[in-house]
Amino acid sequence: MIVCSVNHIAKSFGGNIIFEDLSFEVHEGNRVGLVGRNGCGKTTLLKLLAIQETVDGGVIHWKKGLKIGYLAQIPDYKDLTVKEVLKTAFDQLVETETKLQQIEVEMGQELTPTHLQRLMDHYGKLQDDFILNGGYEMDAQMDRVSHGLNIIELLDKPFSLLSGGEMTKVGLALSLLKKPELLLLDEPTNHLDLMAIEWLGTFLKEYTGTIILISHDRYFLDEVVTKVLDMEDGEIELYHTNFSGFVKEKEERLLREFQEYQEQQRKIKKMKEAIKRLRDWANRANPPSAALHKRATNMQRALDRIEKLDRPKLDVKKMAIDFEANDRSGKDVIKLEDVSKSFGNRTLFEKVNMLVQYKDRTAIVGENGTGKSTLLKMILSECKSDQGFVKVGSNVKIGYLSQHVFHTIGDERVIDVFRSEVSVNEGEARHILARFLFYGSAVFRKVNQLSGGERMRLRLAQLMYQDINLLILDEPTNHLDIDSCEVLEEALEQFNGTILAVSHDRYFLNKLFNKVYWLQDGTVYFFDGNYDWAKSKLSAVKVDQPIRAEKALLKKVEKPQTAAASVTLADIEQEIEELEVQIHLLKQRMETGLDLEMLQKQFTELERLETEREQLYKQLDDVV
Repeated sequence: MIVCSVNHIAKSFGGNIIFEDLSFEVHEGNRVGLVGRNGCGKTTLLKLLAIQETVDGGVIHWKKGLKIGYLAQIPDYKDLTVKEVLKTAFDQLVETETKLQQIEVEMGQELTPTHLQRLMDHYGKLQDDFILNGGYEMDAQMDRVSHGLNIIELLDKPFSLLSGGEMTKVGLALSLLKKPELLLLDEPTNHLDLMAIEWLGTFLKEYTGTIILISHDRYFLDEVVTKVLDMEDGEIELYHTNFSGFVKEKEERLLREFQEYQEQQRKIKKMKEAIKRLRDWANRANPPSAALHKRATNMQRALDRIEKLDRPKLDVKKMAIDFEANDRSGKDVIKLEDVSKSFGNRTLFEKVNMLVQYKDRTAIVGENGTGKSTLLKMILSECKSDQGFVKVGSNVKIGYLSQHVFHTIGDERVIDVFRSEVSVNEGEARHILARFLFYGSAVFRKVNQLSGGERMRLRLAQLMYQDINLLILDEPTNHLDIDSCEVLEEALEQFNGTILAVSHDRYFLNKLFNKVYWLQDGTVYFFDGNYDWAKSKLSAVKVDQPIRAEKALLKKVEKPQTAAASVTLADIEQEIEELEVQIHLLKQRMETGLDLEMLQKQFTELERLETEREQLYKQLDDVV
């Protein structure tokens, strides 16, 4: 059954056409990913489907009585706690529950048998409805969603005192609890941590209704959606596959369309040449040939009737990012030793140790509120630790990309904000900004009018033209479209300096980072591998003991030649496990390596690690 039908709709703002003549259908049970570049109209389309705005042309038909849930619809709950806000999802059930309680009180009074029987019959019907609609599962559902989205600590807080990000998370929870037939989600992962994103992906896969979502998280799209709507240049195309399948199919379609376009161009060229020859022959004949002129005219009419194919856009304009570190830093770029931090009675983390060395690609992950951004602030000297010390190495030049970039900027223009940190003339500034998709008059727009993605592009433009050798990134892919994420990833791969990042984008983490510090329950766990590797090892490590960074990197104590009585069995087993992790990762890198010189170095390192492991096994036998 068709849930929603969009027929030739058009929408414009202030004379700017967002799209026109869009048509598609959404069927019951579909899970649709809406993708496209920033500014192409995805959010506008979602608002039209949510009946938040009206179309300028065309029409949208919804299934009769369709219940729509839209994440942006967060009413002002002034006098309610978060738990009370979530309970509004069950208003009808709460009303039934209140009636049941009233009837119970009434039945406890002295009544005539007839009246009592009437009350019991009514009570039975209400109770059947209550049970059938999940009345006894309300609390369980609220607990499940609250735990999944990590908002348990917010339940007793007044809703009006929450931050914007917290309100958005509560709004998402409310939307999920209402279970609308059509659920519309606009970047639902933006304010969620990694664990909440993974939970939400599982929840939406099991969702019985219809879903249309906008997201730049490629793993999340792959997990959730079964169809993809691609918006580009005011047009929309439906693909019956997940995101990875869409990328492949779109590439194949573009190549096929380009071949058809080239074939038509060759045909048109031949027809034009033939028409020219016929007319030339007709004019050169004595007398001029009317028959040849007629053939040329007929061929011209046939040419005019051909429906010309547009040239497919194979090379869509993307940002041109090229980070380069001119001066290298010292070997040790960032070092944290026994760092602890508390706020009031709450301990954020204790005895955190971290070492980031030259050219490392290091990520910090963990749930919201575990202290990831606080660690970055300590490194940037914006916040002091309660204990321990934070040291930034010699000749380190930091470039910082915040997730709240330019939030405090007022009416300043784009070009002025760019030039405030990059010393170039106006002409050169405009040329640079064009590489970041700020064309023409766009450079004179006010920064406070820019979208999140546009602000991120502006900050990236500033960073690229500054003298830096350490990039500190706080949720760098937030607000960027998928094309821009890919360009950023390519630029970071080529960067010849050091990168430290906080991110909840699993694709981004797996592609770029080979060292992970995982913050959980006030403890840091270190993994010499990407996010998927760290996640697979985290539960096993927590059962035994934390892999402390000082063991792996900071305090490399020389091992004794003979087994000492003070060395415990657990210590040796822990060191063997760490070595096996390093050996496994090194073998993985060797399998994909192509550089002969690098492979030789890796093989030498592998032999050293395996020899060290054999010595530890002998030492283990001595202790046992």
